[in-house]
Formats: sequence, structure tokens, C-alpha cells
Amino acid sequence: MTLVVGLTGGIGSGKSAALDRFRELGAVVIDSDDAAREVVAPGTDGFAAVLARFGPSVVRVDGTLDRPMLATIVFSDDAARADLEAIVHPRVRAEVRRRVSAASSDSIVVNAVPLLVETGIAGEYDRIVVIEAPVELRVLRLARSRGMSRDDALARMAAQASDEERRAVAWRVIVNDGPLDALRDAVDEVWAELVDV
Repeated sequence: MTLVVGLTGGIGSGKSAALDRFRELGAVVIDSDDAAREVVAPGTDGFAAVLARFGPSVVRVDGTLDRPMLATIVFSDDAARADLEAIVHPRVRAEVRRRVSAASSDSIVVNAVPLLVETGIAGEYDRIVVIEAPVELRVLRLARSRGMSRDDALARMAAQASDEERRAVAWRVIVNDGPLDALRDAVDEVWAELVDV
């Protein structure tokens, strides 16, 4: 039977690095952020729904969504964010389910889901692994990797679940406050447990 693992954590916690390691170890990996981009790509019904709700100002000259513009809108307006989530989340869930069903029956599927707690889908996973990191380290990582300002990083974090809320649904918590090798070692330990399930 396919074992489906939800991998979650706040922005800047290190989910992507953990997902990369799970991939190297043999997991079938899904990145819900990638799926979220795909379901609103030009030509999809998701793209049409976003355009209908937010208008042409969120479309770039090349016809793709202007994600930074859309983020600026939704992270300063709770109603707009709820509208975008109502468009994107059901489509992402359907795409993830399709990918899980395509995996072989003896697979371990690891799906990186930034908003796992916020969307109330913890029950859809056999195990949940949470990646955590101190707020100041996350702010530093986001400035370095995405050029994000401190205020923007903190606003994104505030819009997400707290560490306590994530821990409440966790099967395992990995604290990612050291070098990459330490994160990889921690993922290896979790993987060994998953293989034995």
C-alpha cells in the first residue's frame, strides 16, 4: 500500500531541501507549490478563474501570472487571499490525488504542502513531517534566497500556521537550525522509520 507523507513547515524553514533529500532516498515526491503554479498556468480553468477575480493587472506581458503582484494583493487583503485559495486549493488537491494514485503501490510518496494545517487536510496523510526553524533564521534565509524584506517575510509567516499548530498534527518534527548536512541526516532518520512502517 502506498504510504503518503505530508511534509510541511513555514516559509523559509527548509521544506525544499528536505524534499530534495527524500527524493534522493527514493521517495516519489510532489511539491504542492509546483502543482499550484501548474493549475493556474495560461490556458487552464484556474488561470481563467484568477483573471476573472483579480483582473488583467495580475497578468504579465508574456501572458503568465504576475505572481509577485498577486502575492502583494493577497498578503495585504484577507478576503482576496481567501478568494485565491478557493480557486487554487481544490485544484491542487485534485492534482496531488492524481499523482498519488499514479504511484506504485509500494511507494512512499512525500508531498511538500506549505499550507497543510491551514487548509485542514492533515487527515489525508498517513504521516506528517514538520520542518521547523527559528524565525530570525527564516527571515535571513528568505532575504538571501528570495530577496525578501524583513517586513514581507514576517507578513508571510504571520499568514501561515504557527509552529505549535503544525506540531499538533506532526508525526515527526525536524528542527532545521544548523548546516544542510544536519538536515539531511535528520531526513535520513525519518526515512528509515518510514521504510519500516
